[in-house]
Formats: sequence, C-alpha cells, structure tokens
Amino acid sequence: MTELPSRRLLLVHAHPDDESINNGATMARYAAQGVHVTLVTCTLGEGGEVIPPELRHLTGPALGEYRFGELASAMRELGVGDFRLLGGPGRYRDSGMMGLPDNGVPGCFWQADVDEAAGHLAEVILETRPQVLVTYDDNGGYGHPDHIQAHRVAMRAVELAAGAGHRVPKVYWNRVPRTVAEAAFARLQDDLPGLPFAKSAALDDVPGVVEDRRVTTEIDGAAYADAKTAAMAAHATQIEVAAPYFALSNELAQPVFTTEYYELAVGSAGVESGAARETDLFAGLGEAS
Repeated sequence: MTELPSRRLLLVHAHPDDESINNGATMARYAAQGVHVTLVTCTLGEGGEVIPPELRHLTGPALGEYRFGELASAMRELGVGDFRLLGGPGRYRDSGMMGLPDNGVPGCFWQADVDEAAGHLAEVILETRPQVLVTYDDNGGYGHPDHIQAHRVAMRAVELAAGAGHRVPKVYWNRVPRTVAEAAFARLQDDLPGLPFAKSAALDDVPGVVEDRRVTTEIDGAAYADAKTAAMAAHATQIEVAAPYFALSNELAQPVFTTEYYELAVGSAGVESGAARETDLFAGLGEAS
C-alpha cells in the first residue's frame, strides 16, 4: 500500500459544486502544500437546475453523469486527485430541495439509512486516516436535505471509524462570519450595476452565516482565488462566475469568499498566542500520525 502524506484532510459534501463554493481555496492551498486531500461527494446532483440553455436537456442520471465530469474538471483546477462518490457512482440520488416530492423517492440520499451510508464513509476514513474532516452543521448550512444528511452521515462515520481504529482528531463545520458576509454584500451593492446578474442575493441566502464568535478558524486562500473561481466555473451547469462574484440558477449575485471560515466541532483548537482564531486546520496536532 502506498504510504500517505503525513497530513490528511477529508471533506464531505452533498453535491458536485458544493466543495468548490465552500472550500475551494482551502482545498487548493492544502493540496499545494502536499496534504493528501480527499473529497467524498454524497450524490451526483441529479436534481440540480441547469443554467446554460444548451444543456437543459440534461436531467436525472444524464445530468448526474455530466456533473461528475464537471467535478473532475474542478478537482484538476484545485490540484486534488482523490475524489469519490459515497458508496460508488449512483448509490445515493439527489433528494431535491426540502419539501419537494423528490425527498421521498426510494434511493435518494434523504431516505438513506444513516448507519449504512456512514459505514461507506467510515471505510474511506479508515483508508485515508484523516486528521481533519470538514462538513456542514446539523442544518446543512441552509436546510437542504442532502446537506443535513451529509452532516449526519459524516458525524456518524467519525464515530464508527473511531470504534474501528482511527479517531479523527478534528472535525470542522463550514461557516461565514456575519460581519464578513455583511461587508461583502455592501461591496456587492456598489459593484452590482456592472455585473451580468439580475440582482443581489440576500445575506440569508449564504449558507453557514453565524455570529462571529462561533467562528474558530480562518484559512487565507487569497493566493488560490484563481483556482477557486476556475473550479467553480467548471461546474457550469450550476454556477455562473463573474469574479469576485457568482450566481446560481436564480441569477442572484453572491460574493466568492477566498478566505474560508470554519467552526471547530470536534477536537481542541490550536490558537497561537495572541491570535483570535486558528489559521491552520491542522493547528495543535503536532506531528501527524
């Protein structure tokens, strides 16, 4: 078996494109530093709304297959070679937005047995032995059923893997400090007349916004801004990019955050003396094991 790098990061996301929007700069930064970055995506995003008119014929499995190709392109932009689908391709289907009939379709991720799905993820944890895992909070950031389920599966998989021999020392949830989001939207209002989007999204449309005190960690990804926006643009069925802004199928502009923020949910923070937040997801771990 090939020996893994000393530092290993695992990210768990619901659909292709979530990783680039939430963690693209973080992934690119750590990949460039030689960290083994693994992405597990729980569905192929078969229920996504397609932006380009010429691709709107894609639906269901055909859209999922196309979106996996977009994911592969995005990972090339970020320098990440290890990306997987939970349980294998097509194992769990996109559940659609909360309250839609898709939520009840057999085989959708929202209907998955949590222990079964977590077992698939625990296998990845035992193989890659990450010191850090990143996922969503218990509301999935904004209430999408697949995001909520990804949280449940990730947290349960951490428990299962610990019982089977590998404890993940640190688990983080994606966050955006409220003051950062407010400042970014203030800039957006000034820039909006020159953007190709209909209007601005609302602050509440940004997943994971919390009061600043909840944020424990910030990763400066400014040097990887181009990689992040290129990865987002690779998800062309779902995202339109006009850096430093983007829009989803609703055509509402949002900021691209190149400093990415996290809340430490499991483990001990490694904050340097005098610092308010961690600046490294691996802080405080010492020599990786």
